[in-house]
Amino acid sequence: MNYIFLLLVTFKIIKRKLMQLKEIMGFQTSHSHSTKWIPQPIFKAKEVPIDVYENSLIQRTTPNLIDHSQTNSSYILSGYDSWMARHPSALNSFERLMKTATEKRIILFLDYDGTLSPIVNDPDRAFMSEEMRATVHEVATYFPTAIISGRSRDKVQDFVKLNNLYYAGSHGMDIMAPSVPITSSAGEHIEISINKSCTEVPFQPAKKYLPAIREILRILRDEVEEIKGAMVEDNGFCVSVHFRLVQEKDYGLLEEKVKSVLEKHPQFCLTEGKKVMEIRPSINWNKGNAVEYFLDTLGLSSCNDILPVYIGDDRTDEDAFKVIQGREQGYPIIVSSVPRETNALYSLRDPSEVQIFLSRLAKWRKTAY
Repeated sequence: MNYIFLLLVTFKIIKRKLMQLKEIMGFQTSHSHSTKWIPQPIFKAKEVPIDVYENSLIQRTTPNLIDHSQTNSSYILSGYDSWMARHPSALNSFERLMKTATEKRIILFLDYDGTLSPIVNDPDRAFMSEEMRATVHEVATYFPTAIISGRSRDKVQDFVKLNNLYYAGSHGMDIMAPSVPITSSAGEHIEISINKSCTEVPFQPAKKYLPAIREILRILRDEVEEIKGAMVEDNGFCVSVHFRLVQEKDYGLLEEKVKSVLEKHPQFCLTEGKKVMEIRPSINWNKGNAVEYFLDTLGLSSCNDILPVYIGDDRTDEDAFKVIQGREQGYPIIVSSVPRETNALYSLRDPSEVQIFLSRLAKWRKTAY
């Protein structure tokens, strides 16, 4: 009898601790969309979802946040186990995933930073390893493969250095797609521009914003020059302000300067990634739209035998995860070693696991056919 009583008490304690953990970590039971577009010219910190483990500029300047650096490590561990139960390892689930992929056409979409390359302090040194490059080259010989990055298209192409895949830069606002006649899923004809040399011209839905982007870039570089560690990056159709190396005491000043520039350009909005703020045109276009565009241009949008696989690590990848979930076909996979709210169904811990997954995918294709 005492034994049963002790079991009941233990169960209640564990249940209470789990509830506390969920509150601490900010988990929600639904897969709500975590990427937040801000339509106003001024970024409002309180409107951005709080990633517990990302001590970003906006989060640090938001009042009344829990100090998660003091969170009990056992809580974090059990929280990660709980998160993994909802977003199981794509490596551990590989055989089961491939059973579904039999007689399906896999289309592969990959983010770059944090997925194919490690996150580094200097964004200009985010190099992928030769082993990763060889793996991506191999898998792209078997499956249509596209890199969809927040970087400018030219920059990510220079990092990857492969010509057997497709590229989309600026979070999908600068796409180099196959030059073939296509029809959208809505039945609308989409024009792919071809120049006189019969080579494709990039699809750039935000092209009219380029003069304003150049102006924002020039002003921002002047404004943040005095802030040590702040870096302004030209990413084509968006401007990225990196603050990974900025001292915490300067966070508020940097945010004020970015907001003051944005006030003068109401047609732009501000979003946040990993230690970076990004100014983008306020258009309804993101990485999810880029996925749909690639499927359209490949003539696969209305096919029932395709299996899109998207692997990414950032908030901006959530738009693509949501699109794949909405299609009810394919595998959205998040790259993260900590619990995060996400629309992904599966997970990988880091770029090294991404490489293993891609290598196994190529090997599976070679042995299955």
